[in-house]
Amino acid sequence: MPTASPAGHLAHRRFPDEFLFGAATAAYQIEGAAFEDGRTASIWDHFARQPGAVINGDTGDVACDHYHRYRDDVALMEELGLQAYRFSTSWSRVRPDGGPVNEQGLDFYRRLVDELLEVGIKPWLTLYHWDLPQALEEKGGWTSRETVDRFLEYALSVHDALGDRVETWTTLNEPWCSSFLSYTAGIHAPGRQSVTDGLLSAHHLLLAHGRTVQELRRRDGELELGLTLNLTVAEPADPEDEADRDAARRIDGQFNRWFLDPLFRGEYPQDIALDLHEVDPAALAALEDADQAGDLAAISTPLDALGVNYYHGEYVGGAPPAEEPPAGDAPTDRATSSPFPAHTNLFWHERGLPRTAMGWEVQPAGLTDLLLRVDREYARPAGTALYVTENGAAFDDVVTDGGDGATRVADAERAEFLRAHLGATLEAREAGVDVRGYFYWSLLDNYEWARGYEKRFGIVRVDYDTQERLIKDSGREYRHIIAERAI
Repeated sequence: MPTASPAGHLAHRRFPDEFLFGAATAAYQIEGAAFEDGRTASIWDHFARQPGAVINGDTGDVACDHYHRYRDDVALMEELGLQAYRFSTSWSRVRPDGGPVNEQGLDFYRRLVDELLEVGIKPWLTLYHWDLPQALEEKGGWTSRETVDRFLEYALSVHDALGDRVETWTTLNEPWCSSFLSYTAGIHAPGRQSVTDGLLSAHHLLLAHGRTVQELRRRDGELELGLTLNLTVAEPADPEDEADRDAARRIDGQFNRWFLDPLFRGEYPQDIALDLHEVDPAALAALEDADQAGDLAAISTPLDALGVNYYHGEYVGGAPPAEEPPAGDAPTDRATSSPFPAHTNLFWHERGLPRTAMGWEVQPAGLTDLLLRVDREYARPAGTALYVTENGAAFDDVVTDGGDGATRVADAERAEFLRAHLGATLEAREAGVDVRGYFYWSLLDNYEWARGYEKRFGIVRVDYDTQERLIKDSGREYRHIIAERAI
């Protein structure tokens, strides 16, 4: 937040000229056109149709209709002053069923990238945001090593089409979600509930990342290559209590270090491996069998950029709290499990912070702490730059009369969330962290996975009945911040 100068005026905190301001989306959440121009079912198309899996039985069949309205959406990005747009390509659109290339699908992304470049917006491409072709899931999905080969084929097909115009390539978005949340907890597609399947999926996702980075770097040494992790700050409810400290260690190990350590150190965290051995030795043995010679060397291929997705921290203990905090998962009718493979004696506590409509704590200082820690322990020794690739909040937006017959979304809470987290990012940079950009999640209200269309994260409102777009007050605030390059 701006601070008052001695003269009583607001002193603005400025961002460096090279700092990148952007917004992010994902293919299944906004594109729609689910079965047009050759696209076939992904695991999310299938999962969304399972009874009780998604609130209201919502699907991404239409979503924000971005497939047909991308030109209007790029015009909105230009109006907001965005410098970069982080989007994902749909595997099911580019190589339906994991099979041959679908040129109609690639043509959509060619048109999108050309439109972005035409207005001076940097395309930031993510290859995998959870939309595995359903046909590959039926052959084993990410538990199968063969899926690694299919992913590499898909990635290279996208590079064949866009490699001359896209400089920044992200292999995976949040592998914690596409493995543990999806194959162990069953909260996300494909909805399996198996510790073994989660561990195998995480390993194969990371292996697909490593092999793809190796091949893309061989093709073009000028590309900026990396991946994005969702990370957290795990804190014990009572720092003096050994069980609480151990709960924080295990959350940190299974949320952060299980992915950071193999990527940057070529090894899985041994303390978590020991926890797994106590809880599910067969699952750990399956992972050890799957981890073939050379896998971790490929996984730890050096990165140019690491995307950090941050939404909230974790305040945990080893015993149940007196007061249960709000649940953060979608209240669906489908039975689910814990996303943490070693999940015994993990309990979330209340600490009185404000919360979003998702029930997630608002803790900007956690983002500063997280960036400092990741930079110190992982990125700086490896020479890897950091970007905040997702950060955002859902609130219960209300459309009001803005005067002169115009409508308005006066989302002051989201605007404050945006300012506070941009300030937290700037604090990390001022402390010496090489953090080079910030992407708000999300550009548009969209399909929020198991919550369907119930929660809205966008700085642009979408009326799902008419597909009308409306820049919210938070979007206007972001436009002002970008124009001034200051908060």
